[in-house]
Amino acid sequence: MPTFQAPKGTFDVLPPASARYERLVSRFAGLVGRAGYGLLVSPMFEDVEVFRRVGESTDVVRKEMFDFEDKGGRHVALRPEGTASVVRAYVEHRPQAPFKAWYVAPHFRHERPQAGRYRQHHQVGVEALGSADADLDVEVIALPAQLFRELGLQRIRLRLTSLGDDTCRPAYREELLAYLRERQDQLCDEHQGRIEDNPLRVLDCKREACRTATKDSPRMLDRLCDECAAHFDRVKAGLDALGVTYDIDPTLVRGLDYYTRTTFEFEAQALDSSQNGAGGGGRYDRLAEAMGGPPTPGIGFGLGIERILLACDAEGVFGVPETTLDVFVIDTTGGETARDLTAALRAAGLRADRAWDNRSWKAQMKAAMHSTAALAVVVEPERITIRTLREKGEAETVDGENVVDQVRKRLA
Repeated sequence: MPTFQAPKGTFDVLPPASARYERLVSRFAGLVGRAGYGLLVSPMFEDVEVFRRVGESTDVVRKEMFDFEDKGGRHVALRPEGTASVVRAYVEHRPQAPFKAWYVAPHFRHERPQAGRYRQHHQVGVEALGSADADLDVEVIALPAQLFRELGLQRIRLRLTSLGDDTCRPAYREELLAYLRERQDQLCDEHQGRIEDNPLRVLDCKREACRTATKDSPRMLDRLCDECAAHFDRVKAGLDALGVTYDIDPTLVRGLDYYTRTTFEFEAQALDSSQNGAGGGGRYDRLAEAMGGPPTPGIGFGLGIERILLACDAEGVFGVPETTLDVFVIDTTGGETARDLTAALRAAGLRADRAWDNRSWKAQMKAAMHSTAALAVVVEPERITIRTLREKGEAETVDGENVVDQVRKRLA
């Protein structure tokens, strides 16, 4: 018989390590829920054209999508990023604006697997559609900044810029393109033949050749129209007022073509520079229109769960919980009491488990120690006792009718 393994670029997360995923998503859901964002659950796959709207020149579309023809002859793709599906859902269902949604979902990209970058990875994110207010940009950027603080991360850098809009960016694009054409032979091999598709992507290249060639290139921030400049000033003032620190980075472009105006990225500086992108996002005021809907401004972000947890490991914060259970029931009288008592503990809101198969006291105690529970309730023929599992302390005999109350008292 063959021995199967997870496909290349994917992974399994087993308990108790998976408890960190739960806690992170729960923390995120509570944070964005208080800001009025509701959970949106969208399909794992879409018509391939939905994702092509993020930009035909992007690597996501050109070479990273898992796309295929299904049995009905439809060309579909597994979700490579979160925003396009949310915007498609908004255009299809037309909820009342402003529409504020959050998501947690797997994403798929056919790329070379490496530390913190997988072919299936998981993201949390938010999208807000229906308002062009710069203060909404501030809210959206402040949410992940607060999440990182709550997780205990300190070495997080926020890069911030503005990519302008349809008023000021076309002229800048032509100016940059002319600059790059004069230096095309100085660029890295990848970008020498791609500057016509999206010259702005060259600015974000990490290779030394492109960095040197673009050192003195024109910058979008110096060529913003009055409205874009005022918008960006309002964003910066709002972040300053909320105490969110940032670095202005005119080379920041991000990997998707739909961004306009405010664009941002969070870097986990405790990680290697080639793998330190913890997430980011920006404003996309034309994407809904590209999906066939009315012109609708929008802004959002996506955060990589695996990358965030790697950053937490590097900084020694937000570790795997020491306990995932409150109490473990050991029953040497046949198991009926364990069955009923475990159910009563769970009904009282406690996390409880037990041993099975009428094992010996020693075997059940070993299982209890492996369970990470804080307490054990030991059922013997003549008495019921409560004892701590990882700290020294005497066993306490309790009345069988008051076990749940006594366990609660001990945990408190």
